[in-house]
Amino acid sequence: MSAPATPRETFGKLTGLISAGKWSELPELYAEEAEVEIVFSPVPPRRIRGRAELRKRFDALEASDAIRLRAENIRIHETADPEVVIAEFDYEGLYPATGRTFRTANIQVLRVREGLIIETRDYHDHLAFAAADGRASELLAALDQRG
Repeated sequence: MSAPATPRETFGKLTGLISAGKWSELPELYAEEAEVEIVFSPVPPRRIRGRAELRKRFDALEASDAIRLRAENIRIHETADPEVVIAEFDYEGLYPATGRTFRTANIQVLRVREGLIIETRDYHDHLAFAAADGRASELLAALDQRG
């Protein structure tokens, strides 16, 4: 029996599956009670709890073919906590519906235990995503309403 994947290896699997568009395979990288916090998300939900909720989101992305992402320029930083890595990377993205492409910087802080992601804090440039999808004005209006 092989050792569980390290946090670094798990992040590599995560970005590999995202880059390949294999959204339906992503939930298997997460623990049953995993928690994903999308820190700078301008609209709810900012926190997703559990593999089942993550599966719903990933299945919807795969079914809609709404976005294609490729992770590049990946830099992974080890921490004093052996379960935690900090990953800096860029997404080269495409929204097939609009044909618009974009590039955005990202940071993820992952906690991995026994080869499964138990927690992430994701820092993405949501305005870049919204602008490429043609939803920047909708996003700004939502922010205005939050006061």
